[in-house]
Amino acid sequence: MASFPSTFPVMLMIITLMVCSLISLASASNLNQDFDITWGDGRAKILNSGELLTLSLDKASGSGFQSKNEYLFGKIDMQLKLVPGNSAGTVTAYYLSSKGSTWDEIDFEFLGNLSGDPYIIHTNVFSQGKGNREQQFYLWFDPTADFHTYSILWNPQRIIFSVDGTPIREFKNLESIGVPFPKNQAMRIYSSLWNADDWATRGGLVKTDWTQAPFTASYRNFNANACVWSSGVSSCSSSSPSSPSTSNAWLSQELDSTSQDRLKWVQKNYMIYNYCTDSKRFPQGLPPECTMS
Repeated sequence: MASFPSTFPVMLMIITLMVCSLISLASASNLNQDFDITWGDGRAKILNSGELLTLSLDKASGSGFQSKNEYLFGKIDMQLKLVPGNSAGTVTAYYLSSKGSTWDEIDFEFLGNLSGDPYIIHTNVFSQGKGNREQQFYLWFDPTADFHTYSILWNPQRIIFSVDGTPIREFKNLESIGVPFPKNQAMRIYSSLWNADDWATRGGLVKTDWTQAPFTASYRNFNANACVWSSGVSSCSSSSPSSPSTSNAWLSQELDSTSQDRLKWVQKNYMIYNYCTDSKRFPQGLPPECTMS
């Protein structure tokens, strides 16, 4: 009986790694397949065979894109590298939204600042056209130096905003106490880079320095483990979510004790505004969800 050479296990491992690598490359996100550039007159670009998307802003215009698909629940991940240097006055918005007068929306907005000052992450949740649920944070790293992953987990029970896997905010479904929750309207992913120097930096005190233009934000490694909504039907109703190689555990995912501790750490050390503690803004009483632990 023939015996295998001693190098056989090593060779097998190398072949296996090569096959996995090829599968990984084949399944890598192609931004051309996932997104349409919607405005900006050439200021938005999809580069490197679909691996990189950039948005730019100059004095004449910003730019933006949207997803080809609509989603009704999902775990959405995107890596962003934000506008470097003096980005005061600029806003990079990355969000999910439906259409109509009673729209739903889940927002990340990145508010630029003077060189050396921290970016502000502005989050908000709209349900049935009502928002006013802002929470704002600083980050524990420089978001302009490299790419970082910004995630939205949206399932029927909760919305979780995360940065590099660390949750920064949870908005629970509290319909039981009369708080509308986004669960019936499919949403597209949108992103835009635009000038908001009337409010974005220190309440509009610091204006955009156009000598620094063009301002550019970059995107890569998009992934949507999600229920695609098409012609009134969800891909999750007949089979698994849109990425068949992954489970649909996210549909019932919640924060475990470790994630809850990380959320508390972020909110203790990096939260700079919470609508639920702004009693001056709500003289008739804080919104009902704010009374829930």
